[in-house]
Formats: sequence, structure tokens, C-alpha cells
Amino acid sequence: QYMGMVRQWQELLHGSRYSESYSEALPDFVKLAESFHAVGLRANNVGELDGVIQEMLAVNRPVIADICVDQKENCFPMIPSGAAHNEMILGPEHEGQARGITDEGLVLV
Repeated sequence: QYMGMVRQWQELLHGSRYSESYSEALPDFVKLAESFHAVGLRANNVGELDGVIQEMLAVNRPVIADICVDQKENCFPMIPSGAAHNEMILGPEHEGQARGITDEGLVLV
């Protein structure tokens, strides 16, 4: 189980050099929510997402929604580190435009 945004930054900005972004196991977020008397919901596929959102809006209690996506899916838009808002990566077709770490910066990594 990859930690999505951490893995994404390592993929796009650090040449796919992954470090500490994979975990053998994650908690059951539904059970975790319930242990705090909140509502725990899970969508395992896109067909379940609308129902989970409707349920979140219908209850008058705190909700934790575990939305399962492919472990290699990236989240867009994103702003690379050190970039301005007008340099954001809007989607997969713009991934190659991400500014990676320079050779000078590699000595710090």
C-alpha cells in the first residue's frame, strides 16, 4: 500500500526513487472511525463513490471515508515544490513538465 501523495512526489519530482512511501499494511479506517464513535464508510470502486458521498452528507456525525483507488494513481492538479501556481501540473498529460531535483540538489537528498 503506497502513501499516495508521498509516492507521487517521489515519482514525479525525484526520478521514482521511492523511500518510506510503502507500507505492508494500513489500518481499517472504517473500524478506526467507529472506534471514535464516528461513521466509517468505504468505496471500493467508482460505482460506490456516489453512495458514499450521499451517506456522508446525510449523517449528522463526523465521517471518515476510505476511498480506495489504484495504488499507482496520481492526484491532480498538483504544484511541484518550488513552483508557482501558474506552473501546476494539471493532469497525466503534463507529468513530463514537472521540475525534478537538479544535480546540485541531489547532494542534499
